Amino acid sequence: MSLGSKKNSGKPGDDGVVLLLGGRSEIGLEIASRLAPGRTIVLAARRSTDLAAERQALLDAGAAAVDCVEFDADDLDSHEKLLRSVADTHGPLSVAVLAFGILGDQARAERDARHAVAVVHTDYVAQVSVLTHLATLLREQGSGRIVVFSSVAGVRVRRANYVYGSAKAGLDGFASGLGDALHGSGVSLLLIRSGFVIGRMTEGMSPAPMSSTPAQVADAVVRGLHRGASRVWVPGRLRPVFFVMRLLPQAVWRRMPR
Repeated sequence: MSLGSKKNSGKPGDDGVVLLLGGRSEIGLEIASRLAPGRTIVLAARRSTDLAAERQALLDAGAAAVDCVEFDADDLDSHEKLLRSVADTHGPLSVAVLAFGILGDQARAERDARHAVAVVHTDYVAQVSVLTHLATLLREQGSGRIVVFSSVAGVRVRRANYVYGSAKAGLDGFASGLGDALHGSGVSLLLIRSGFVIGRMTEGMSPAPMSSTPAQVADAVVRGLHRGASRVWVPGRLRPVFFVMRLLPQAVWRRMPR
């Protein structure tokens, strides 16, 4: 569903196309709204024809145009075609935000292998696929920024959410290596290590200490983009906290809550 003008003539940079993979993500939409003024925003999600409210919010935030395209993260074979179609339609991508993922049910995953694999497939395997195709595309255009969401859950995996945490640990390592591989190409990667985020994904769960809101995460992401950062912790004080937590004995660590 293409809405608004189909071309953005701006070069990659502050006025270029923004691609949000995970077009219903609260954090992703907060980021897109901050980057929206004067830009074309592409929302990629399942049931893309049902994104009218998200589209209107971005137009209200100043977007020049909003395009909604179908995206199934778990359909690996569709990733390359989707990314190239967006670039062919709108021109070079300036910022691509990977904001898709699932939390899963830890208790179920411990006894249901299919559910455990589904969590890891969406939160790690699908991300690896998108990132690899995206990096190739952006290298070809010689510019662009990629935003990837890791988590403190992957910095040191906890017993309380080890399925989700293990996927984030893998993603953190892959994205870190990819960021280094992109050095000097004109393409860069911003890795976000966030703590507990209060939102739809964590609804019904007790917020952890030093929790953030989607708006606070988005503010940190945009600041990181503006200063050309490669790593951002949200909130920033989690970085020294987890430096200490890495040193805790395993007997203590396994009793840590989610």
